[in-house]
Amino acid sequence: MFRTMKRMTQLMSIVATLALCLPALAHAGEQAVVIPAPLLDNPKASGPLQTAVLAGGCFWGVQGVYQHVRGVRTVLSGYAGGTRETAHYQTVSRGTTGHAESVEIRFDPKEVSYGEILQIFFSVVHDPTQLDRQGPDTGPQYRSNIFYADDAQRKVAQAYLVQLGKTSLFGRPIVTRVDALESFYPAEPYHQDFLINNPHYPYIVINDLPKIENFRTLFPALYRDQAVTVKNSN
Repeated sequence: MFRTMKRMTQLMSIVATLALCLPALAHAGEQAVVIPAPLLDNPKASGPLQTAVLAGGCFWGVQGVYQHVRGVRTVLSGYAGGTRETAHYQTVSRGTTGHAESVEIRFDPKEVSYGEILQIFFSVVHDPTQLDRQGPDTGPQYRSNIFYADDAQRKVAQAYLVQLGKTSLFGRPIVTRVDALESFYPAEPYHQDFLINNPHYPYIVINDLPKIENFRTLFPALYRDQAVTVKNSN
């Protein structure tokens, strides 16, 4: 009896999870938007690792994509846009902290440029026309946001938005914000490498694995099969 009840509980939990994910079906597996590279970009050159901080919906999938980018050394899920005191998942999830679920990408500027990081962001990571949401996730914590680390990044990001705004590739206006990076706060350990650790989780299967497949297909020169992980980078 106990085993039967336990199994029923597990099945009900799975059904409940799938039900929560059903709204995502309309957004799952969307065809990626093939967009041109930025006309203004930082040239690839040897130098210290650089940092890009981006927000494009749930950080599980955003982290998962960039973990497969050649030249990326580490990718952390976390929070940007608010204070240290409110940089906690349960608090950020209320949508009142100013934080966005974000990722911090540390990359080798000789192997991948900041402009290429942004091209991937707009092509396969998220839909930049959705205001304060991505797919099934709603609230300002899921907004599209570029947090620039320096003036060079700001110029590349703003010029790219102007460039993309002159096209009809997305069908709707781009609502991506460009803000100065004040601070980035890593998310709780259980959020790190979530996609890699939970590849069969319904939300991941429906919303995020298609992004990685789109990236592999559209950017073969930048894609690497072996993902960099937080665990292995420490």
